[in-house]
Amino acid sequence: MSAYTVRVAEDPADREACFAVRKEVFVAEQGVPQEIEYDSYDPGAVHVLAVREDGTALGTGRLLHGAAAAAKTGGDLTVGSLGRLAVTRRARGLGVGVALVRAIEDAARARGLAAVDLHAQTHALGFYERLGYEAYGPQYLEAGIAHRAMRRAL
Repeated sequence: MSAYTVRVAEDPADREACFAVRKEVFVAEQGVPQEIEYDSYDPGAVHVLAVREDGTALGTGRLLHGAAAAAKTGGDLTVGSLGRLAVTRRARGLGVGVALVRAIEDAARARGLAAVDLHAQTHALGFYERLGYEAYGPQYLEAGIAHRAMRRAL
């Protein structure tokens, strides 16, 4: 596979590419209902996109901040919420997920945030732990999938 870059999704085409990756991974692969995959947070979120040199979308993620993140972070406005991290099957194992998380952390730092929270599917806990995130609180179900809350100070 050729090299890829990660960028903030600024234009409508980039945002559509982000949503296409999410549909492929969450809706088609994991069976998340489409009506809960896209939500009212999407318009105000910072979306990041990993793309191959030929323009093929490989992965995405988003950062919620301010009031949008408060409901997910216990009301702390200095904490952002990383979510909707998805890497296409053909791009897994290439470091795309790590690059996306670091890009989201950079976006959080640029907005003056002190930490990033996320809700990790339990199978991904080790991935996030290797990136410096620590799990807290009980396991719970989200869209029928086991999750744990995690946080990393920036």
